Amino acid sequence: MEEERDGVRLTSLDQPLGDDLGVTKGDLVDYLDAVADRMVPLLAGRPLSVKRVRPGQAPFMQRNVSKGAPDWVRTVPVWSEGSHREIAQVLCDDRRTLLWLANQRAVEFHVPFFRVGEAEPTGLVLDLDPPEGADFATVVRAARLVRQALEDSGLTGAVKTSGSKGVHVVVPVRGAPFEDVAAATRALAARTERLDPELATTAYLKEDRHGRVFVDSTRSGQNTIVAAYSPRIRPSLPVSAPVGWDALDDVRPADFTVTSASDRFPTEWAAELPEPQTLPADLLAEGHTIPIARVQAMHEGKRRKRAQQAADEAAPPGD
Repeated sequence: MEEERDGVRLTSLDQPLGDDLGVTKGDLVDYLDAVADRMVPLLAGRPLSVKRVRPGQAPFMQRNVSKGAPDWVRTVPVWSEGSHREIAQVLCDDRRTLLWLANQRAVEFHVPFFRVGEAEPTGLVLDLDPPEGADFATVVRAARLVRQALEDSGLTGAVKTSGSKGVHVVVPVRGAPFEDVAAATRALAARTERLDPELATTAYLKEDRHGRVFVDSTRSGQNTIVAAYSPRIRPSLPVSAPVGWDALDDVRPADFTVTSASDRFPTEWAAELPEPQTLPADLLAEGHTIPIARVQAMHEGKRRKRAQQAADEAAPPGD
């Protein structure tokens, strides 16, 4: 089954999108087309990374534009540390680019907190990751801690489901370089943890979380976040849904999928996002005293490995 929309040829629409997903390629295309007017403004001007699927293959992340892309697909040159070369990342600035990506089975859309040509980030995010087996109500409780930490710091944020098991709290900001925004995110995570250390933790290593919700501060700075309205590669393709603080207690991530969500969102992301805010000086000062979680975890992991090796070498031989 084929058709054309906005000059984009769409193929295999009646075929399964990928293995064990329970939706067709047409379901993905129809959903992204239905939310294009809401989603494209969130992607426009931002170097895009997509996660794609193909039947019989594992999902894969793609940053470099596909070979044979139409001339009208805008790209921006970006240095790739992983590839040690310059790549061309797509700028999804219009509906037909979104449809072209959908036809390539691009399911997840990840963007950074900056636009091409701008020197400062546009926001920060606290990504709440629940422990194994926790219900969504546990994550909601942690999200309300984040909201309290924001209010105590003179800030406000918007909330959306991650499309998986967690929640994203996004805070638009202005007037701060990347290092300061990353530091502020660390401080907000620490303040959230202090409000209820039995519920929330900033421990990067899973073995140190002990059944608590992980308040991840590492997605800010120059890292990426899955965009609002983006599907996720899971059965039925749940989507990252803007929900609003008032509706948070009444929703579940499974309520929003590519076949059910386009006209059921409790609110619109653009309506929920506050105006960009200036980060308080005391928040920045606190954040700059907190080590970067990934770096700290790497050093701690190495320390524990050395300690275990020393213990193994010191242990008496067995019988």
